Parts: sequence; C-alpha cells; structure tokens
Amino acid sequence: MSRKLLCELSPFTYQISVQKEMILRHLKDRRLEHPIAREKSSEALPVKLYQHSSLIRRRLGNVDMQLQENKAVNLALAAPKVDHILIRPGEIFSFWTLVGNPTKKAGYQNGLVISSGKIGQGIGGGMCQFTNLIHWMVLHSDLTIIEHHHHDGIDLFPDFGRVIPFGTGTSILYNYLDYRFFNPTAMTYQLITYTTQDYLCGELRCDQRPPWKYHIQCRDEFFTKEPDGGYRNNKIFRTKIDTDTGNLIAEELIRQNHAKIAYDPEGLTLVSPNNS
Repeated sequence: MSRKLLCELSPFTYQISVQKEMILRHLKDRRLEHPIAREKSSEALPVKLYQHSSLIRRRLGNVDMQLQENKAVNLALAAPKVDHILIRPGEIFSFWTLVGNPTKKAGYQNGLVISSGKIGQGIGGGMCQFTNLIHWMVLHSDLTIIEHHHHDGIDLFPDFGRVIPFGTGTSILYNYLDYRFFNPTAMTYQLITYTTQDYLCGELRCDQRPPWKYHIQCRDEFFTKEPDGGYRNNKIFRTKIDTDTGNLIAEELIRQNHAKIAYDPEGLTLVSPNNS
C-alpha cells in the first residue's frame, strides 16, 4: 500500500499543500526570464486571426444545471479581466495573473470543478471553459504554449453538443495550475474576450497578417473495450497551410488520447484494442 501524500491526509493538510504551491508559484514568477503581459489597449488590433464562441450552459450528464448558471456568473466576472490584453513580442500570457483569485468575496459562485478525475463543486468553478477557449484559439497561431494542464486519462461526459475535438481541453487551479503561452514572434497579439447571454466569445487578433494559417483535426477516433472499462482514443493533428497557395507547409501530432470513459457507454461502438 502506497504512502499517502500530505494533501491526501485531511482537508486541513490539503489546504496547507495548496498554500505552499501558491507561494512557490509567486516565488517562481519573480525569476521568470520573460515578462508577463499586463498592458491592455482599448483599440482592437487590425487583423482577426481566429474567433470562437462556446455555449455556456451545456448539459453534462446528470450535473446540476444550477452549477451551469453559476458558471455563467463566474465567466462574466473573469472575461473583462482578459479582454483586450496585448501580448507583445517576448511576453508571456498568464491566465491567473490577469484574472486573479476567484473568491466568494470577489463575487464568484460555486461551479463545477474536476479534481483527480472526479466531479465536484468549488467557488469559481467552470473557469476551465475560459482557458479551453483561449487554448483553442492559440492553437491556430504561432504562439508557443508553455504551460498547459489536461484532465488526463478520463472522458467524463458524452458528446452532447461538442464543437471542438476531445483532448484539446485544459485544467486550471488558482494559481499554480495556470494556462500560459509565450510570444516568440516579432508580432503583437491581442485577446478579445466577452460573454453574451448564452456564449463565451473570443477573438485572437494581431497587428499584421502572417503568411500561413493553422487547422486542427481529430483523426483515428474510436472506442475500445478493455478489462477495466471503455476507452476513447483519438489523435489531434495541427496542419500549417500557406495562405497564398493553399499548400501544406507542415503537420504535427500535438496530442494522442487514451481516456477511460466515466459514463454509460450505451450507444457507442466499442472494439477490441487489437482490432483498432
């Protein structure tokens, strides 16, 4: 039997571990090689590279829909904190640096949280949808992702209204599980983020148009029946296309998923791993 970690002993020791990690993050950020982006511009940069919107209230299995209503409040509070941020050459975008601690005092409500592959509730829950949106847009650019956590190894909900491929999500927790990217280019980028009644919306803008564009594709998706249950499998590819000629410049496999299904697989076709 493996020895329990300090954070697993009790809620009290868990909070001690969380505070330790938060302090370590603050100390590490003092020694960053590159500055974190903090400047905003009320003017939108001229070139819209990509835009996306995601439905805020989605039915996720048997999750209480009140948590989705609370998530709408949380996203509406967080979106203006990121909106119109400029990411200049050599700067780092840090989600938590801009949004800050999503506390009850700041108006945040109980929302859905996922921890260690389990569903729960927590103040500020649902914020992963925000970094999911940003991550999806960043994948369509020359920006370099330098911190990205993922709900590895588990497929929590069936595909109800899924728009982007499984496996392109994010996992965040204030402040030490962050979402960060770096601008290695000579161009300035900008994020526009806001909410409507039903959607979280975003645009990735730039001060000039690059000579290529990116496409993200899900390939080889199938479900396998294995000794301990069903699994979703897929591969996520990113292709780089010359905008003038339409020719393929490069292609890369950015993620390969093998995630255990945490819901009733009724209606899915499960095959043997040997037959996939």
